[in-house]
Amino acid sequence: MNDVIQTLMNHRSFRQYSDLQVEPGKLKIMIESAQAAPSWVNGQQVSIIAIKDPARKQQLSVLCGNQKHVAAAPVFLVFCMDFYRAKLASRVENKSFEAVKDVDALLVGATDVGISVANAIAAAESMGLGIIPIGGVRRNTAGVIDLLKLPEYVFPIVGLCVGYPAEEAVQKPRLPLEAVFHEEQYNPDVEGLLEAYNQTHREYMQQQGLTERDWTSTIAHFYDINPEYGDAKRTLKQQGFTCDNL
Repeated sequence: MNDVIQTLMNHRSFRQYSDLQVEPGKLKIMIESAQAAPSWVNGQQVSIIAIKDPARKQQLSVLCGNQKHVAAAPVFLVFCMDFYRAKLASRVENKSFEAVKDVDALLVGATDVGISVANAIAAAESMGLGIIPIGGVRRNTAGVIDLLKLPEYVFPIVGLCVGYPAEEAVQKPRLPLEAVFHEEQYNPDVEGLLEAYNQTHREYMQQQGLTERDWTSTIAHFYDINPEYGDAKRTLKQQGFTCDNL
């Protein structure tokens, strides 16, 4: 197993950070690694905003659902799907910009961000940094858009806390490979695998001194009380993503 695979397989999430600052050179490597990710039609539909100012991080922590680690992390990165540059390219070439109204633009933007974030995470962890992705930037996108002065056709997808871990973290067990990996065609008969994973999940929670809970219970509860996460339905249109075919 080479070093790249070991880094990927050793991923853990960190919420506690030391007082050490993230070196500018390492942050630059993270951003360059993210930018090196593949993208649809080489459109590079991603922008990354680094926030270090304590007051601004505190505001973002509140907007993200009062997640204290957002404020505590030395650096908080906000990854945005970005079609603003594509809009400028269309204007330069005197072409219409109708394609962004299609729902596929959302799939493209979110996918490009996801691949970019994965690169940034791998780069960070390979340099000894700890991270945790923050989907909470989508709780109050109107506030995030205003705070970061995002122009039209730019939308916040996910945040990333970055810093040196203050303590060790135990890796969470993953679903059985057979539940996520399919050959030739999708196999929907995975309920038994989920029930077996519930026991693994409960053992992990017990070992961490946390309330024992089935994985299926946790996921079902989340999707039961969160039929509409955040305000994206309104702010996507505000940012120019009208998705006329929905």
